[in-house]
This record gives sequence, structure tokens and C-alpha cells, in this order.
Amino acid sequence: MSWRQQVRCQAETWRTARAQWREEMERFKEKQKAARKNGEVPEHAGPPPSGFALLPWLLMGMGSLSNLLQGKTANPLIGGFGLLAFNSLYIYVTFRSFRKEARQATSTRVALVLMGLLTTGLALGYGGNWLMFFPLLGLAAGAVLRGPWLGRAGILLACFAGAVSWYRDGSDAITIAYGTFLSTMITAAILSLSEAVRELRAAREELARRAVEKERLRFSRDLHDLLGHTLSVIVVKSEAARRVAPRDLDAALSQISDIESVGRQALTEIREAVTGYREGSLAADLARARSALKAAAIEPVVRQSGAPLAPQTETLLGWVVREAVTNVVRHSDATCCEITVDSAAGRARLTVTDDGSGTVAAEPCREGIGGTGLKGLTERLAAAGGSLSAGPAPRGGFTVTAELPTEALELLASTAHTAPTAPTAPTAPTAS
Repeated sequence: MSWRQQVRCQAETWRTARAQWREEMERFKEKQKAARKNGEVPEHAGPPPSGFALLPWLLMGMGSLSNLLQGKTANPLIGGFGLLAFNSLYIYVTFRSFRKEARQATSTRVALVLMGLLTTGLALGYGGNWLMFFPLLGLAAGAVLRGPWLGRAGILLACFAGAVSWYRDGSDAITIAYGTFLSTMITAAILSLSEAVRELRAAREELARRAVEKERLRFSRDLHDLLGHTLSVIVVKSEAARRVAPRDLDAALSQISDIESVGRQALTEIREAVTGYREGSLAADLARARSALKAAAIEPVVRQSGAPLAPQTETLLGWVVREAVTNVVRHSDATCCEITVDSAAGRARLTVTDDGSGTVAAEPCREGIGGTGLKGLTERLAAAGGSLSAGPAPRGGFTVTAELPTEALELLASTAHTAPTAPTAPTAPTAS
């Protein structure tokens, strides 16, 4: 590739960088306007980082250009070529310093070394205003170099600039050394701080996005657990009403009345689930489980013993009763279902066992156990320090077992606010 092609390629790179900078600047301004329009206080993140922010510092080399134009520089052709080469290297290095991959590339480091050699040659050859290239070299070095070696590099570069200045002119050596050190360290500090702020802002936005996704997942899981059980009860009672209607109209009307009560209760539960404030009791869930099992022609056997449970514990166990009984009604083909609740030795234990086929025809799940509902319950109980196990029973049928610590109330309380609690017992239908 000829030098003309290289120049055209570099010019095209700069044009592309400037176009990208303009696009980012427009997006930044649009965000600021939108924030003000919505009555929000816009975050002053500053314009998008770009090498254009470091271009004005090239004005420090105007003294050298002035010497060239006034004919005060010996060998002006060499001086002009050196000035052009220095500016080109400076632009190349600073524009690449705002991208970590390009900043750490070998080509960028080589260009920085060439800048150092060129600055030294021009300073030794001409002195005077040409010594101002050392602070510019420090600025480029501060933009590229980061990490523990920055301080040592800044001190060495400042000492070298002072030594060259003292050797060439014998004066202003301290000024040149001090200016070189300041330009190196301040540039590195400002750019590092700007980069850290932008990374923190990006991390905050990512955390906010994940929090929204987590809340969306929690809400969808709650609705699945809530509506899955309620709709199963409605379907079972509707089938029962259809079966008994031809021969026992009163029994069918009773089932329809229950369907109305369950529907009204479901509406209330959905409203409360949306607001995130639901309170209930395990006794209400057990009562609804009995009703659903009887409607499905499954004999319910409920045993409860031990000390009273905390509300948070009842909330989680009530959801286990809902999911387990729903699976029994839908998939087990059982004739009997036994629900046992026992609280002893600092732990509450719930067991739901049926005498059906021994399988749960729920959606397969790669992680955890059972389908979507059982997986959600597993996660909830694990977050509260408990456990959930499900599988075929030794004597046939299917068993779901949940255990929770009864003493870790604070941990259970932190879990309870993320999961809707069991509803209250169905009330008699009222006229709307």
C-alpha cells in the first residue's frame, strides 16, 4: 500500500469516527430533551467520549507553526514534515485511546513510541517553542497508558522532557517537566474517571433491566399458580354440574353456585395479586382443596398437627397445597388424596400423597423438579431456607413434600412479599 493510499485510508477512518461522534452526540441531545420534556432532571453525563475532545490541545504547537511561517526555523522542510508527522501521530493515538481494544493494541503503543522519538528529535534540533511538544506527548501518553505503570511512566517522561529542555536551551526545563507530568496524570485521571462513570451507568441500567425482568417473571409465576388452581376448580365443578344436572338439579345448582363463588374470589385474588398485597391462611387453602377434590370424585383426607404456623410459613405451604392438589385433580386419576401438615422440631412439613398413576403430566423442566408450577415452588422454598421434593410414592401414586424452618421468620418474611399468599375461604355468592 502506497503512502497516498495510507493517507486516504486514515482520512476515511477519521471521517467515520467523526460521523459516529455526531450520531452519538445527537442521541445524547435527544435524551436530554426528552428528560426535560417529561419533567425529569437530565443526567449530565457529558458528550460521548471521542478524540475530538483532545484536538484543541494541538494549539500548543502554534508557536512552532509560527516559527515556520516567519522563516525563523532552519531547514523548514524538515520542520514542516516533522510538525505534520507529529500532529498525525497525535490524532491517531488520541482517537484510538477511547476504545479499550484499540488503546491496548500494539500499533497504538508503537505510534506513541514514534511520537516520543519525533518529539525528542524536534526538541533537540530546534528547541524553543518546539519543546511544547513534550506536554502534548504527555497528554497522548496519559490517554493511552492506564494502570499501575502510569505514575512511573509520567515521572520518567517528565524527567526526560526536563533533561532534554535543559540540554537544549538551559532554561524552562522545570516548566516543561512540570507541564509534561501534569498533562500526563490529569489526562489519565479525567479519562479514567469518565470511563468508570459510564461503565457504572451502564451497569446500573443493566441491573434495572434485570430487576424488571425478575419482577415480570415473578408476576407471571404468581398468575400461573393462582389461575391454574382456580381455573382447574372451575373446570372440575363445571363437569360435575354437567354430570348431575339431568338427574339432580339442586346438586347442579349447588355446583354452579360454587363456580360463581370461585370466580368472584378469583377476581378479588387477581386484583390483590396485581397490587402485591395478599394475606391468607393455610386453613383456607385446605378447605378449598377439599372442595376441589370432592368435586373431582377424589376422597380428601386432611391431617394437621403441631404448633400454629407463622403467616409467612402458611403462605408458602398454601401455595404448595394449591399446586399439588391442582396436579392431582388434573393428572393423577386418583381416588384418594391425603394432605398432612406437621409442625415439630423447628420445621414445618407438608405432604400431599395420592393413589393415582404416579406421574405428573406437567410441562417438562430441565432444572428442578416437575413442571413450571413445581419449579417455581422449589425456588420460593429454597429462598426461604426450605426444600421441595416430588416423585412417585413407594406404594404407588405420587407424593409432594415441602419442608420449611419455622424459626427463620425474618427470612420467610423477605420471601413472602415476593409471592402472593393464599386466598381466604370462598364466601357465599352475593348479588352484584
